[in-house]
Amino acid sequence: MIKRLQITNLRNLSQVNLSTSCCNIIIGNNGSGKTSLLESIFLLSRGKSFRTHQPSRYIRHQNNFATVFAVFDDEIRLAIQKQTDATTQLRFNGDTVKTQSQLTRYMPTLLIDPSSMDVLEQGSASRRQLLDWLAFHVKPNFYAQWLSYQRLLKQRNSLLKQTRILTDLQKQQIAAWDAGLAAHAELIHYYRQQVFDEWQPYFLKSIEKLLPHYTKKISVSYQPGFDITQSLDKILEERLLQDLQQGYTRVGSHRADIHVHWQSDIDNKNKVKDQAANVLSRGEKKLLITALRLSQLPLLQKDKSKSNIDVSHETLDYESSVPIVLLDDVTAELDEKAIQVLLTTLGGLDCQVFLTSLTEDILPLVKNYWQDYKLFHVKQGVIEKNN
Repeated sequence: MIKRLQITNLRNLSQVNLSTSCCNIIIGNNGSGKTSLLESIFLLSRGKSFRTHQPSRYIRHQNNFATVFAVFDDEIRLAIQKQTDATTQLRFNGDTVKTQSQLTRYMPTLLIDPSSMDVLEQGSASRRQLLDWLAFHVKPNFYAQWLSYQRLLKQRNSLLKQTRILTDLQKQQIAAWDAGLAAHAELIHYYRQQVFDEWQPYFLKSIEKLLPHYTKKISVSYQPGFDITQSLDKILEERLLQDLQQGYTRVGSHRADIHVHWQSDIDNKNKVKDQAANVLSRGEKKLLITALRLSQLPLLQKDKSKSNIDVSHETLDYESSVPIVLLDDVTAELDEKAIQVLLTTLGGLDCQVFLTSLTEDILPLVKNYWQDYKLFHVKQGVIEKNN
């Protein structure tokens, strides 16, 4: 759990130094900086913002860098500095580390933002990331397979973009890469399937609480991205001509998806499945998105264990921090019943919460679950503690 948070030059937050608690309520008007505080925590955990991909857009005007530093209750210290040219510096306990995954593994952070419809209405990437984020944290061997797969895929796609006719040497390269992709894809699918099977019951329980009238109508399925009854290298070999024409690899683990289905009854015997996003109202979609993300937390609790973190070429064992949950303006997006379900679930888990709101109307509900919460008010980038 974060016990101290320092933010420098992130949007309108020029200098912030906070002592935090298990539950932290940030109150402020739109544009005051409350969402920027959540953005800073997300940046430290994930190495990127949830609002933009360009550091120059969140680095404070006329500054060259933004920095986020956190001290946890076990005295672990994490820091990230982003420069306008996207150069990144990462530190774990004062030591420079090379990869963001080392901070991410220690600091599992989940953003619950019901207003964002990307996970339902856009391509498969955001839904796949939901599953892969969970696999990263609960299946220690998943990330190495995923990373190796991505590297081979990048090489393959680079070659496919360069030419439409392969030399004999290039064909040999493609064949070697395809064999590697197939080996990694098999394990990636294995871990994803395990995580999905463990996650699905928690998702259905969340649906029972948030959308009780649709319990028997909403379901989820996992699509691996390729026909798992065949080896991926054989599939890629058969599709190579079309891949060359398109200039990219069209099937594989990188095309996996999570489908959220809506089941309609035509009559007592016939049932038709549609995508839930095509049927639900905007308000119902917000509840569905909340259910998808909220249902991941019990799995993190269940599988919480020590992680091997490589710091300056030395592998050390650290127990990961409790999950950190970022709730952005949920009082404006969800009704009181949904907020109660959300807070009841969070209150029963070992996690740290940062919640933003326009007003203090949320406080009576918060007091039912956290007695030691901290209240902060944000005005024009200045954050003041109020209790």
